[in-house]
Amino acid sequence: MAKTKHIPIFDGHNDTLMRYCLPGKYKEDKSFFERSDKGHIDMVRAREGGLGGGFFAVYVPEPSKKRPKKFSFTDFVTDTGYAAPLAAPIKHQHAYEITMGMTAGLFKIERESKGQFKVVRTADELAKSLKNGVMAAILHFEGAEAIDTDLNALEVYYQAGLRSIGIVWSRPNAFAEGVPFAFPQSPDTGPGLTDAGKALVRACNQMKIMLDLSHLNEKGFWDVAKISDAPLVATHSNVHAICPLTRNLTDKQLDAIKETDGMVGLNFGLSFLREDGKNDPDTPLEVMVKHIDYLVERLGIDKVGFGSDFDGTGIPKDIGDAAGLPNLIEALRKGGYDDDSLRKITHENWIRVLRKTWA
Repeated sequence: MAKTKHIPIFDGHNDTLMRYCLPGKYKEDKSFFERSDKGHIDMVRAREGGLGGGFFAVYVPEPSKKRPKKFSFTDFVTDTGYAAPLAAPIKHQHAYEITMGMTAGLFKIERESKGQFKVVRTADELAKSLKNGVMAAILHFEGAEAIDTDLNALEVYYQAGLRSIGIVWSRPNAFAEGVPFAFPQSPDTGPGLTDAGKALVRACNQMKIMLDLSHLNEKGFWDVAKISDAPLVATHSNVHAICPLTRNLTDKQLDAIKETDGMVGLNFGLSFLREDGKNDPDTPLEVMVKHIDYLVERLGIDKVGFGSDFDGTGIPKDIGDAAGLPNLIEALRKGGYDDDSLRKITHENWIRVLRKTWA
């Protein structure tokens, strides 16, 4: 671990706010600043693993559930893999209420941190926080259901600190249709952006809010590519040529991301990594290195990072949680990545793309 302490890790996606800010029996009974035996991230384990921050996602579960059920390979098995239907759309009012609560929860963590945790709004703030050992959080919406089609709420959320948004999660909304979880299958699964979705893209460009393309289907991806003047970014997606899951990126999509000077964050999810698409915790870290190698070859070393999906999916047991991140760093070292490359992958590339996007 000593080798990796000097390299801070900034992560493209986590669902940790679900554990601390959603009501019900799954809510953490400990503070974010105490070690927990649940989930993947708390401040103690983050410090142990060198995790210096990340995109903290606000995700809205269905009203009938206290917390969304984790996707299971066994739920929708077919003869060749699995095919889960798109989740049902949710109402704006429900999304608004949950989003307000989870966003407030993020700011409460910041207030209670006594300077250890900061919600950052600029690339300079992010770089400074990582340098000074302050955990840096970006407020991210995973799905735009809490935003009205007049986009008034977007203005308010921006002023509150919103700097990144995924137009959809894997369900339809007023702006687009998400991509369902299916394997093996192309991400070309349905229609693209609605007129409201195209307006949302233009507004985010104008306000310098980063657009996350990870849960869009292929037509939605290309609609954003045609409209957006910002780098194309997928915060937590992998290589479709290795693991043909609908949520992963085709070579053509990767080429478009490269052309716009964007980037991709490696998803640690088991079903995003494995060639067979299975949720097997015994997945070796070399499989993750294989995806990184492919992304680096296709995009370049400046356009690849981590997008763990911590607290939102099952991950290899050799990582386990945030405290196990040094194991992945060491696997990358063994795969030939030197300190300069590791600094780029672990945090510098995120700072670069956010500086370009946020201006």
